[in-house]
Amino acid sequence: MNSPGSNKELEALVDLIDEPDETIYLKIKTRIISYGKTAIPFLESAFENNLKQLPQKRIGVLLNKLRFDAVINDLSDWYMLGASNLLLAYMIITKYQYPHLDELYIKNEFEKIRKEIWIEFNSDLTALEKVNLINHILFDVNNFEGDRTNFHSPLNSYLNTVLETRKGNPLSLSMIYMIVAHLLEIPIYGVNLPEHFVLAYVDQHSYIPGKLSEKSNILFYINPFSKGTVFTKSDVDEFLKQIKVKAIPYYYQPCSNADIIRRLLRNLIFSYESSGNKVKSLELEKLLEILK
Repeated sequence: MNSPGSNKELEALVDLIDEPDETIYLKIKTRIISYGKTAIPFLESAFENNLKQLPQKRIGVLLNKLRFDAVINDLSDWYMLGASNLLLAYMIITKYQYPHLDELYIKNEFEKIRKEIWIEFNSDLTALEKVNLINHILFDVNNFEGDRTNFHSPLNSYLNTVLETRKGNPLSLSMIYMIVAHLLEIPIYGVNLPEHFVLAYVDQHSYIPGKLSEKSNILFYINPFSKGTVFTKSDVDEFLKQIKVKAIPYYYQPCSNADIIRRLLRNLIFSYESSGNKVKSLELEKLLEILK
């Protein structure tokens, strides 16, 4: 690990990025990479201030590698440390496409929505009344909605673009709904249905914050893609029959945060494969490998 005092060496290495001798440049490149994410701001500054084609090309390659390595390391740490914070993982995946993601803005947006709901909250509300209130704030006040026109666009999967456009797919809208619910300590979790993603409201009396039983007592299900429509187990039965998929317990019970992020990555892989972007789909496959 490099110490802060070694920044002078890093500055000097970046200054040598236009070294014409390829053998020497490879040594410079290897040394810069050894600094990891510490090198990123130095390279970004050099990219902005150096207009020559060769240095810019080299800096671009290095930045892409270091940014991707940072996403790999952050996602690995999240998974190894228990995969407990869904918002953190969602921001990590979003940084794959948007390395300058403003995390404070993201957190402030969620806090704003949480406060809008909390102001109208009281302890006497039933589970259904709580969901109706969340639905009102998310879909009527903040105008979140399912994007049925460009359903498979990757923009419907990244957190910042969904928050900005207020449009998303079933998974992204469910993740936003679930994150808001957990900020309010409401036991709502993801359900990993085939061909769709929904939420489940778990019985409050068997709920311990941060913990979830594999056999949770589900009160009802929620479909954020349809503005929070509430439905029952029999509706899940009917849905599985319609798509000709055998009903198994997994399709009825809440899934883990790791399952949610796996599905997010698969959605993005499909989006990029559909548009012919093989480079991004292969990189995302590498991220998916971390969670296996």
